[in-house]
Formats: sequence, structure tokens, C-alpha cells
Amino acid sequence: MISRKMISLSLAPALSLAAAAQAFAAQPVTGFIAHRAVYDLSLGKVTGGMAPSSARGRIVYEFSGSPCEGYVTNFRQITELQSDESGARTSDMRSTTFEEGDGSGFRFKTDSFMDGKLVESVDGTASKSPDGGLSVALTKPTRVKSDFEPGPIFPTAQMMQMVEVARKGGKTDEVKVYDGSDGGMKLFDTLSVIGREATSPPSDPLAAQAPDLKGVRRWPVTVSYFDGAKKDGEPNYVLAFDLYENGVSGALNINYGNYVLTGKMSKFELLPQKACSK
Repeated sequence: MISRKMISLSLAPALSLAAAAQAFAAQPVTGFIAHRAVYDLSLGKVTGGMAPSSARGRIVYEFSGSPCEGYVTNFRQITELQSDESGARTSDMRSTTFEEGDGSGFRFKTDSFMDGKLVESVDGTASKSPDGGLSVALTKPTRVKSDFEPGPIFPTAQMMQMVEVARKGGKTDEVKVYDGSDGGMKLFDTLSVIGREATSPPSDPLAAQAPDLKGVRRWPVTVSYFDGAKKDGEPNYVLAFDLYENGVSGALNINYGNYVLTGKMSKFELLPQKACSK
């Protein structure tokens, strides 16, 4: 799943958060495929005078791993926004994460650049206690530790939980997610709305042609990310995409409030994948 707050990608009706997290972390979906996908970004809908006049960019997303060895995600998003007032600005966000296969731990490193200059570097780890509590330790930008209440899960676990909900015909999924984004010291409340299983061809021409995606079940999903510390109830951003049963995302739509970026898949390939021996 694309879930690194590009956008952090990722991502159970009638289940408590703690119960859902424990259930799906203990019995993860095993059908996720190792892959690399490239998405070309363009400007969609704009609202208000603060919106950019044009935009273009690219996302490169790599996912690999298994429940035995854990999951590795490499993500990069480059976006150039053109404003009539301030001219062109280019942002470049690069991240690498590792998530334990049983959902017990998470490592992350994110570097953010603006117009070629490093503006933020976040490096840290997060671990779960037996009761589900979350402990976070950063080494960058400063050394700091913090503990959070029980309940949050990590991005791959969120994606797997969403697929399980979709398979069972569920329509919504609410869960707290920690993905190391926004400085590494923040939890996000997420609400995923899952549409009816798609039967028509994908809107992404490349996804429609890719042999490894043909015949794979998929659902239209909209995920809203909320900052629990804010009182206005408005999401930080909303991510819509086609959720494939094998963990691939297609037809991206990233709503930042005053503008929307759309992403079309321009490249897709499988990566080497080891069988889980456990």
C-alpha cells in the first residue's frame, strides 16, 4: 500500500482497535507481492486562492518481505508545485521502513528536501509492549523517547487489516496508525471507507494491462488521516486509491485540502521474493 504519509500510504467493522490490531498482526495476510510501482503525478481539482496553478511529480514505491522476515518499504515522492505568487518549488521526500512480520516493531528513516536542500531528517524505532502500548525512540533530529497508549498499528498491518475487512464485505475500518511521519512523534486516527469490489477494468491503463494484476480482486478505498490533537475534525489529508488484494495500489488521488494530486501508474514490476519457511 502507498502509505508513507505522502501521502503514510496505509491504511474493521465491529472490532475494537486493540482486538483488531492483535488479530491481524498475529495472522497477517500472506498474499502480498514484492513489487516496484511508479506513479506519475499531475494536478487535479484546486480550491481557493492558495492552491498551486500547476503541479507535476512522481512517486516510486517498493515493497518486499514476508511474515517471517518482516516487510521493507522504500518510498520516494518528488513534487513540483507552481504558484503564481511564489513561483516553482520542488519537494523531495525519501523514506525507508522495516516492519516486523508480527507487528511488534518498526524502524524508519525519512529525509525531506525542499528545492534541493535538506530541511528535515527523522530516524527512529517504535516497539510494541505486550499490552499493545507503543514506545518510540528517535535519534534524529534529536534524541527523544515517548510512550503512547495501546492500540496503534503500523502501515503494513493497516493495509493487511483493510484487505481482510474488504474480503469479508466490510465497508469501514477505523484504526490508529503510527508510520514515523510528521516528525516521528505523532499518531494518526484513520478512517477507511471501502467501496464495492470492482468489476470494471482499472482506470490506470498500465494496471489494466499488467499480467500480475489481471484477475486480482480490488476495491476502491478512501483513507482519511486525522491528527488527534486537532479539535476541528478536519483530516490532514485524504488518500483514495484502488486497493488490490495482493497489496498493490492503483489510481491514486491525494487530497491536501486546497488541491488534489492524481497519480497514474507508469511502471510496474515484480521484485524477488523469498518463500516464508516458518
